[in-house]
Amino acid sequence: MGFDPSPERRVVGTARVPGAPQKTSPPVPVKIIVAGGFGVGKTTTVGAISEISPLTTEAEMTTESVGVDNPNQATAKTTTTIAMDFGCVTIDQTLKLYLFGTPGQTRFSFMWDDLVRGALGALVVVDTTRIDDCYPAVDYFERAGLPFVVGVNSFNGQVGYNLDEVRWALAVRDDVPVLQFDARFRGSVRDALLVVLDQALDKAVRMRSS
Repeated sequence: MGFDPSPERRVVGTARVPGAPQKTSPPVPVKIIVAGGFGVGKTTTVGAISEISPLTTEAEMTTESVGVDNPNQATAKTTTTIAMDFGCVTIDQTLKLYLFGTPGQTRFSFMWDDLVRGALGALVVVDTTRIDDCYPAVDYFERAGLPFVVGVNSFNGQVGYNLDEVRWALAVRDDVPVLQFDARFRGSVRDALLVVLDQALDKAVRMRSS
């Protein structure tokens, strides 16, 4: 076979042959935790933004849970997460988020250490009618040193307290963002997760410079 000297067929160094598929690196996987109390909207949050059918471990609530699992009376919740929720969303060509929703009940807290391992940040979902249900999640991430954002879920478009009151009630540090979002809507969930990413990036920059 003879050598073809035409410029369009010649590859010099790492130059790409015109028309050939360009190799691209896969997006970097980032693990994010969605946590909070029972019935605050974690499963809804994951499902609203996941680009795949989310994996859920929902089970029907039975009479055995009466007095143990008490969802918001404004909801028609009849199921509960007994292990985790899982979904994913591609932010751009360089970044893909893997979302893990934790079970909200205290009796399933033994699973948290496994679920949180390798995570870069967390979104703590809050229902203002039951703020105290979110104390364990806030305490957990503070002890673990994991960057987190408090997301106040606006059930029916409303919240019971303003964000400053929620910050005071949860006693979170000034550098922890407290924001309002709606777990039903993809765009609102996306904006909240981008704040989580910003927090994780800030921590990475601080650790590198220290």
